[in-house]
Amino acid sequence: MLNELCHTIRVSEPGPKSADHAPDIADRASEIAAAWARERPGLPVASIGILTRIWQVAKLASDDRRRTLAALGMDAATLDLLSTLRRAGPPYRVSTRELTARSLVTAGAITQRVDRAQRSGLVRRLPSERGSRVVLVELTSDGHAAVETAVGTVLRHEQQVVDVLDPVQQEQLAGMLAALLRGFEQPA
Repeated sequence: MLNELCHTIRVSEPGPKSADHAPDIADRASEIAAAWARERPGLPVASIGILTRIWQVAKLASDDRRRTLAALGMDAATLDLLSTLRRAGPPYRVSTRELTARSLVTAGAITQRVDRAQRSGLVRRLPSERGSRVVLVELTSDGHAAVETAVGTVLRHEQQVVDVLDPVQQEQLAGMLAALLRGFEQPA
């Protein structure tokens, strides 16, 4: 099924290129794999067609998201913080420890994100209960408005990007990527 989907979304097989013609981005992984197969016969190169394209997509998607957020006056770290609070549901309040676990970043990074968002009026820290070391972070009304705008803009834009695939292909690709991620979780 993966080979079928890769074939479906491949722009074209690489052909001879003139010296002044850069390869199409979709062809680069095929050209790299072909070059290694030529230079090191017997070396397994099938992963190049998958992982190199994933890296390329990740780089392009990251750059695209950064530009989209910059137009909104936001960065990815702030979006992550505000989105985590928004997804928690009313009252849009989460402990810093839980923010760390949900965001997959260090406690120090969360502290920096919360400090920056608090200075911008997007979140507020709530005083801990007497004897408790738990610090709660809550969306402000400005933070709620900002995350609603940012998430709506980003998700609509990114849906347009993946709409080059039909809905069935999108679902298949999502499933295959989930399976690939599970493969990375297993010890080598």
